[in-house]
Amino acid sequence: MDNKQSHCNEDSYDEMLAAIQAFHDKHDFKGTGGEDLPYRVALMAEELGEISSAITKGKSTESLAEECADLMILVMGTAIAADFDLKTALWKKMDKLMKRESKMINGKIRVSEFRDMS
Repeated sequence: MDNKQSHCNEDSYDEMLAAIQAFHDKHDFKGTGGEDLPYRVALMAEELGEISSAITKGKSTESLAEECADLMILVMGTAIAADFDLKTALWKKMDKLMKRESKMINGKIRVSEFRDMS
């Protein structure tokens, strides 16, 4: 067995959320500023920069995956800190996104709410 923590169902959103809640509790994020939303946004920006660096510097897929996991943990932790159901928000947003049209802009696909800019 490797060093990975054993979980009942690693694909369970609820178990991931519980693990992140346990991390917050272990370090008393609520009482020590770790759940302050502007601080969390700054940490997410930092992690996004590390994701960008992993890509632009040609780091391994394993390194990229770790940085993406850091960002996912921060996003899920922000749902805990702000007290909203991220899973519900994700599916609500996916319903909206699936109804949108896409456009090619500068050779890349873009799915957005395109508003007339003229």
